[in-house]
Amino acid sequence: MAHPQKFSLKLLHPRYWLTWFGLGVLFLLVQLPYPWLHALGGWLGRHSMRFLKRRVAITRRNLELCFPDMEKGKRERTILNNFTSAGMGLMETGMAWFWSDARVRRWFDVYGLHNLQRANEHNQGVMVIGIHFMSLELGGRAMGLCQPMMAMYRPHNNKVMELVQTWGRMRSNKAMLDRKDLRGMVQSLKQGETVWFAPDQDYGPKGSIFAPFFAVNQAATTRGTYTLARLAKPKLVPVVLIRKKNGNGYRLLIQPQLEGYPLDNEMAATCYMNKIVEQEIMRAPDQYLWMHRRFKTRPVGGSSLYV
Repeated sequence: MAHPQKFSLKLLHPRYWLTWFGLGVLFLLVQLPYPWLHALGGWLGRHSMRFLKRRVAITRRNLELCFPDMEKGKRERTILNNFTSAGMGLMETGMAWFWSDARVRRWFDVYGLHNLQRANEHNQGVMVIGIHFMSLELGGRAMGLCQPMMAMYRPHNNKVMELVQTWGRMRSNKAMLDRKDLRGMVQSLKQGETVWFAPDQDYGPKGSIFAPFFAVNQAATTRGTYTLARLAKPKLVPVVLIRKKNGNGYRLLIQPQLEGYPLDNEMAATCYMNKIVEQEIMRAPDQYLWMHRRFKTRPVGGSSLYV
């Protein structure tokens, strides 16, 4: 389990000044009214495409791979909307870390909280299946206000960012678990905790299995979901935060616990979970993190899917 990093004078070293400056600017920005943040975030995201050409290319390639039949014009609009969403995601990170509980609550509605409460009955551990939407940070904060939980994460290399992100994420949650700490996650689930886990990214060849994901037949997918499910026997509950249209806030969607997850067949279980992830992404595909190189890991002998 990761313990919150404590502030020390070492974090005032000149190497961190730019980080502190950026965090200070973000803190000040998110004091603006939400409609202004919505407009500013979208503007920043759209204009960032001029400078993030590699990320634009990755996003385009991911959409080509996942949706080969998508019409070119629609694909380009999706890319534009996706970067608009990414800019808003930056604002939402500041909102998640620096807004008060009351201000966060004002902007989201919860659907299906009873599903989580039912899954957690009798001190049953629950693995919340998270999806990497751009609003992920705010989703974690909102979820914690409904029911504090633990979350899997990757510690940040920048010690100032690690300090602030962990502090921000734990404002409404219990603890952060290093994604490599399998034992800690299993123990927490067995003790009846609710643990957030995201199975939808490419974490490299170690600990991955290749399974279909949208139109990509062999996508490196973490074995972690299956391992945790088999060892801890938790309930599995998908949860996502979706932006409403026209800057009207958010919907926190807590789905019923999954039924029929095949604990006796890893490949079947991986395919099952990838289908769940696909269903959740299609609720708001423009808001998903397409700029991640989701298919960078290939089977032995396979060529790269990215130019």
